[in-house]
Amino acid sequence: MSTATVQGTTRSSDALIDRDLFRRDAAYQSFWLLRIGFTVAPIVFGLDKFFNVLVNWEQYLAPWVNRLLPGTATDLMYLVGVVEIVAGLIVLIKPRYGAYLVAAWLAGIIFNLLTYSGYYDVALRDFGLMLGALALARLASKYDPA
Repeated sequence: MSTATVQGTTRSSDALIDRDLFRRDAAYQSFWLLRIGFTVAPIVFGLDKFFNVLVNWEQYLAPWVNRLLPGTATDLMYLVGVVEIVAGLIVLIKPRYGAYLVAAWLAGIIFNLLTYSGYYDVALRDFGLMLGALALARLASKYDPA
């Protein structure tokens, strides 16, 4: 069993979560809340790109993006779904890197929405999510060893 030191405490790297640290460290609790959120949300949104249960995702695609890329908007949403699922899985496995991937992905979504009138509220929400992903990345630099 190997160990890793996190801010003066030793924890087993074989355990997914250090329960003692979780009970007493608010930053560690925040790391786990964000890690869970940025694992589940991208996977759920990614899966929904194939089924459109939550929303018809194609409505958020700026027309210039659809004209720029080959295929249909539906084809692009399938690709987007795969990327989002992979991003969520990377956050689960290695949040130190996955959080930056999710933040970059959200920046692209924000850019798309800002170039398409009528979805500025969604762009603002996604900006808040991007800040959360960046906060997870910073916490992961402490709690997720390289």
